[in-house]
Amino acid sequence: MKGKRVLLTGGTGGLGLGVTPVVLLRGAEVTIPYHKASEVERMKGFLSPADFARIQFIAADLSQEADVERLVNTMGRVDSLIHLVGGFAMGKTHEYTLAAWRHDFQLNLETTFLVCKHSLRKMLEHGYGRIVTIGSRGAVQPGGQLAAYCASKAGVVALTQAIADETKGTNITANVVLPSVIDTSANRAAMGAENAAQWVKPESLAQTICFLASEAAQDVRGAAIPVYGNI
Repeated sequence: MKGKRVLLTGGTGGLGLGVTPVVLLRGAEVTIPYHKASEVERMKGFLSPADFARIQFIAADLSQEADVERLVNTMGRVDSLIHLVGGFAMGKTHEYTLAAWRHDFQLNLETTFLVCKHSLRKMLEHGYGRIVTIGSRGAVQPGGQLAAYCASKAGVVALTQAIADETKGTNITANVVLPSVIDTSANRAAMGAENAAQWVKPESLAQTICFLASEAAQDVRGAAIPVYGNI
């Protein structure tokens, strides 16, 4: 990935804190969109000053197409898109509000569509690209009280595989990873840490993501790769 321009969405989040250092270690030129300045400040505690200085931070609301288009155009070229933005929510279907349902789909699926759409436009212009999205084990093994989350993540899988089919015959690939529970501070706070040793480590997931985002993955397209840890 040395010298490749990587758009890393969600790079300041719980998963991003594990993925961003690995992407930087591979020699990529990284652009991270952010929503709040505090997100950028938090990154300073997880990266060396030299690594932090190598990141281009751009304020953007990924739910707004104009912001996404501006973000991508600012980069000039997008060699790899690693889209980590997403959110988890629970609730029984008969009690779930339409507003909450729409929020889950906007966060998990619509942002994926927008960043893929505009990154793909740039990739087609330059004849090269790697798209990596984040689905979920729930996308292929749905569970109760997770209808909106699982359905929106299933949409991410379908979207990614559709892009992979559309880009056959090019040097552009699209693949999706399907993690189970990721060992983040937010998940530990919500679920307790007693089973955290069996969860997927962000740094481990980053290895799979970075392979798919690299030149080496030229023959992998449309894959939905399970990364389930020990559960």
